[in-house]
Amino acid sequence: MARPPGPLLVLLLRLLLYLAAAGEPCGPAGECDWHWSGRERGVALSLSRYLGLVDPGTGRGRMRFSACPEGAQPGPGRWAGGGTGHLWLSRDTVLGHLGANITLTCQDEVPENATVLWQLKEQGATGGWGQQLAEGNTLLLRRLRYEDSGHYSCSVGSHLLRSLRLLVAEPPETPQVSCYRRSHDKDVLCEWPQQEKPSPGTRAMLWVKRRFVAENATEHRCRYFSKARKFICRVKVPPGTDDTKQLVVSTCVSNSAGGSAGKDKIITLSSVLKPDPPVNVTVKAVEKAPQWLQVNWSYPSSWDPRFYWLRFQVRYRPEPAPTFMEVDQVTTTWLDIRDAWRGTRHVVQVRAKDEFGHGAWSEWSQEAVGTPWTDPWDLTSETEPFSSQVPVEDGTCGVTLPPMLFGEDDSNGAGGEEGFLGVKGRDTQVSQ
Repeated sequence: MARPPGPLLVLLLRLLLYLAAAGEPCGPAGECDWHWSGRERGVALSLSRYLGLVDPGTGRGRMRFSACPEGAQPGPGRWAGGGTGHLWLSRDTVLGHLGANITLTCQDEVPENATVLWQLKEQGATGGWGQQLAEGNTLLLRRLRYEDSGHYSCSVGSHLLRSLRLLVAEPPETPQVSCYRRSHDKDVLCEWPQQEKPSPGTRAMLWVKRRFVAENATEHRCRYFSKARKFICRVKVPPGTDDTKQLVVSTCVSNSAGGSAGKDKIITLSSVLKPDPPVNVTVKAVEKAPQWLQVNWSYPSSWDPRFYWLRFQVRYRPEPAPTFMEVDQVTTTWLDIRDAWRGTRHVVQVRAKDEFGHGAWSEWSQEAVGTPWTDPWDLTSETEPFSSQVPVEDGTCGVTLPPMLFGEDDSNGAGGEEGFLGVKGRDTQVSQ
């Protein structure tokens, strides 16, 4: 039989296990999950079971971490929650789900002929009980709302029988984080979307540490933005940080119904570069060029071109067409389109990327529209009615011409002939 490791080796292995954790735990104080990836997880669990660091039945950690979300201290009670995190609930705390019905029970046995009265403590009240609800040993609450959370009491006369705390909450959704950086000198923003609005009191945290380095992770609080329906966390980047070094990003969301940890994400500062879209996009016609459009735009205010440049991609389409044509590798803030459809309005958009190709393309800019130059003579000949005719020798009228080709008649009729001869001699040019 193999000889068990000595006390010193045990302490060393405990320390190595603590430092090897790729992410931060998510759960109540003193009972937390560890997050491992791939092969490390099997080795760590086997070793930690031998050292007594996890429960052999559940595989959950017994080591205390200070980064665990705040919750009820372990004691007489039960576990509740969903996802990967759990919440320790005392015996006098009841968890209800949004929209569900729930029945609160005062006592298993109540003296005969005793009238049990239920009351709800008013929020912010320092003493006594407020709203009277109903009579009976049980209290049925239908279609729970978040506002139904609170302290409920049942009593007989002035004798308090039981006080219950009702928590109305939904277990948080598992974070699926993505990170981006708007330019080389900006903070990193990490975010993840929410299908539903999180329950009141939901707390979201994010941790960042260098990969393969034994160091404490930096902790960042995340905020929920209701209009965008997402959590967003801002990660400060110290000056001089190497853009190519790998970082481990860990996320955790917890509330009164439980907690959930997202999968660790490996990033580098250069890989998460994603500029804002170009702004002030304009489309103008080019005089005497019926197939040209001139497109101009500006750098987004978040990107300083004095230090780093952007390269651009332009896409455009005539409005009847469903698909775009694209022009790549544009390094200026303007472009001449030379194959536009004559007389047709075109939709144009521009997006940007780091000049060295790092990171991702920005979103497309807002649409801008423009129509190529059209010869006004062509417009006139197509839209105005013909009203002047050239007489022929047999007395009938021949080809019909626009009236502007003729000058005003004078007393001897010479004006009309001079006007016609003047237009014939006009120097014309066809633009390609």
